[in-house]
Amino acid sequence: MTTTALDESLPGLSNELAEAVRHQDLSTRTSQTYQHWISQYLAYFDLKSPSSLSEKNVKEFLRHLGKKMTLSRARLNQAREALFFLYDQVLKTPLRRAEVGMI
Repeated sequence: MTTTALDESLPGLSNELAEAVRHQDLSTRTSQTYQHWISQYLAYFDLKSPSSLSEKNVKEFLRHLGKKMTLSRARLNQAREALFFLYDQVLKTPLRRAEVGMI
């Protein structure tokens, strides 16, 4: 489902993500973790293109994870870093970190 969700939200996104992961020389596990959280984020917003989503949406998703899913701080940090990676390294439209903050 993960690569399908990525490509349904933005055609070619799974390949762009894989290329950014290779360029940053991330581990396989980190790549899988990022792919998981990015897919969950896109699914939460009905597979909308991530370029149509904003810091407000990222914050909403992270709040959802923290309150509704009661994730640990470490897991929330993983999700947050995955989304920063998506916007910074893949989409080349960095998020304003102060806007997202820490949940």
